[in-house]
Amino acid sequence: MSGSALRGALLIAGTTSDAGKSVVVAGICRMLARRGVRVAPFKAQNMSNNSVVTLDGGEIGRAQALQARACGLEPSVRFNPVLLKPGSDRRSQLVVRGQAIGTVGARDYFTRRQELRAVVAAELASLRAEFDVVICEGAGSPAEINLRATDLANMGLARAAELAVLVVGDIDRGGVLAHLFGTVAVLEPEDQRLISGFIINKFRGDVSLLQPGLDQLTALTGRPTLGVLPFAEDLWLDAEDSLGTLSGAPVGRPDPPHGTDWLTVAAIRLPRISNSTDIEALACEPGVAVRWADGPHQLATADLVIIPGSKATISDLNWLRANGIAEALRARAAAGRPILGICGGYQMLGRHIIDGVEHAPVGGGSPVPYVADGLGLLDLDIEFANPKIARQVDGVAEANPVRGYEIHHGRVRRTTDPAWLTIDGEPEGSVREAIWGTHVHGLLESDDFRRAWLTEVATRAGRPGFTVAPNTSVAAVREAQLDLLADLIEQHLDLTTLDNLITHGPHPAPTLRTGIVDTDRA
Repeated sequence: MSGSALRGALLIAGTTSDAGKSVVVAGICRMLARRGVRVAPFKAQNMSNNSVVTLDGGEIGRAQALQARACGLEPSVRFNPVLLKPGSDRRSQLVVRGQAIGTVGARDYFTRRQELRAVVAAELASLRAEFDVVICEGAGSPAEINLRATDLANMGLARAAELAVLVVGDIDRGGVLAHLFGTVAVLEPEDQRLISGFIINKFRGDVSLLQPGLDQLTALTGRPTLGVLPFAEDLWLDAEDSLGTLSGAPVGRPDPPHGTDWLTVAAIRLPRISNSTDIEALACEPGVAVRWADGPHQLATADLVIIPGSKATISDLNWLRANGIAEALRARAAAGRPILGICGGYQMLGRHIIDGVEHAPVGGGSPVPYVADGLGLLDLDIEFANPKIARQVDGVAEANPVRGYEIHHGRVRRTTDPAWLTIDGEPEGSVREAIWGTHVHGLLESDDFRRAWLTEVATRAGRPGFTVAPNTSVAAVREAQLDLLADLIEQHLDLTTLDNLITHGPHPAPTLRTGIVDTDRA
């Protein structure tokens, strides 16, 4: 089917979080865009602390920003109208159409379901009217039947919009055939009706050995497997969440050093880490080896330590103290060894944090003013206040142009340290010897700035043999990964069936007898 004749929508669901929904959606979007289809991504509801700021100052999940780029579009709040940003195990900040409107728990969210359904339905209808195709991404798994009554992003969305659903399973985790079968089997009949096929993700080895299992899965469910996507080590940018940020895990696969020395980076894996993707730009550089760390012993040999953003700054600051990382950071600072703090990590480096926004009393309830001592490595006092600052920014750092975005409640109320950046003509961030801090996310994606700063870091770290490569482009790496995703989709998926599902909706398929009955979802 030609691009100009293709019209419709489709939902990509997953057996679990991190099954590959986001990358499959991005790959399908890029594949369709290359065919001349006017395509847009959509995730009705996301739960992630990895977000970006759109041109109009709204927040969306980082995965939807990547999917927008796959379509050749600027990120927009339309692509992710509901975003939940967890600040604790029980409370999340609720962002609707890009704007933070409060903090909710599970029961609060239940009472808002009708209001949020209307928002989701309106945005999806608007996108379908404007674009040829909308590729929707589910959230978590549709098999979470305990959450079905409030579901906005999986079968609730698919049933409301009569969308065919493809379920992605990650074979790298094991048990994928059972996961796919079970996902269908636990659903009520009206939801089962929409499940139209499966996609296997991250396969290693000989597909012919898997084929008998796929044939049996089709016989058991009446639904085909549209394809088996191979494991691709080169796909790692713009992770949807922080599931992959395990302690000790490497970030990316850096090329060998351009000079004679490697530069090693330890990024602290905070319990409530946010915008963990900030460090990925460093991992694009030849000779820069980045790993996640959650203990002081992992910082000892690193040339650079990064404290990333946090959705619960004071709680994560207390965690740094409890496990010995705070003391290790003080020792690094005293020895003149490089440290970078980004957003929440920057705030932790200061002397005091006054928090009347994030800090909730034990047992829950509304935030109350609370003063916490920071690490004292920068002469800086921070106060959290509303409204949240969310904006894209341009400026200058290390005599080079920079671009990024800010998402934070913190305001600098006092500092004596020199500014690190200039944003819109105003000072921003701090620098003191080998310690740098900034509220700006995405700063390290500015290629000329990153090269200049890494050169200074290497000097302070005693790595004279480290030389930055002259032409590393983070944007080019991202584009190459999107094209690789599209190539995998084109080579390994049944595109004829995919087109038919987009255009004509779900295929007739049998109901698996599970004893689950349909219920009123009004």
